[in-house]
Amino acid sequence: MISNLDIKLRNNVNVIGQGEKTIMLAHGFGCDQQMWRFLTPMLEKNYKVILFDYVGCGKSDLSSYDKTRYSTLKGYAHDVIEVCEALSLENVIFIGHSVSSIIGMRAAILSPSLFSHLVMVCPSPCFLNFPPEYLGGFEKEDLVELINLMDKNYIGWANYLAPLVMGENNDSEYIKELENSFCSTDPKYAKPFAEATFFSDDRAALLQLTVPSLILQSSNDNLASQEIGCYMQSQILNSKLNIIDAHGHCLHMTKPEAVYNALLRFID
Repeated sequence: MISNLDIKLRNNVNVIGQGEKTIMLAHGFGCDQQMWRFLTPMLEKNYKVILFDYVGCGKSDLSSYDKTRYSTLKGYAHDVIEVCEALSLENVIFIGHSVSSIIGMRAAILSPSLFSHLVMVCPSPCFLNFPPEYLGGFEKEDLVELINLMDKNYIGWANYLAPLVMGENNDSEYIKELENSFCSTDPKYAKPFAEATFFSDDRAALLQLTVPSLILQSSNDNLASQEIGCYMQSQILNSKLNIIDAHGHCLHMTKPEAVYNALLRFID
């Protein structure tokens, strides 16, 4: 059985802040905990903040990588639960970006007693189109081609995806940072995570979520439209939807104050 120390090392867990309430920040695909640096100064004044990297990302322990475990989002959800248990956490306010919203949802369904609130930043339960009842934004063949590009031209894949995700209207430094983050992640770990992210269909799980949830969507997002936010709000029993006037898929970087203010209104 893996020890608490091994779990902390495995996921490069860092704890900052001194508040009574605990917030866990979970990064999106191809990123790491550094992407939360615009939000953490606001949070650490009043909350204990848990930061971590998924295995294969950032400064995680790469020797802990398990191809089978991390071939689906379920494996990452179990990691979230194990980190919470290793730190003896309870009543956690979980904030997940993009795919981490769904990973957090899976964790909250498996262990609802661990979490008091779930905040989803630019989430999508399914990126695939299933017309006419659901439009996730992408045809399967387009996503297959995007994944295959990782094998053919990994740098080209990163160059294409970074502005699509960050939003071309945002600071070019942010786009370059995201591109560099993609490039710094070994394709051996990035490709399975990408496949788990883009080909998962978690629409049915929305109905199982009982933890109070806040959905934060960007008004202009190439990956997750406002309609997806509306769909999720209609499916999650105890949920609220907040559309933030912004471009791109990374509200925690481009609009951290808006995310922070929405969070405070929600948990208060």
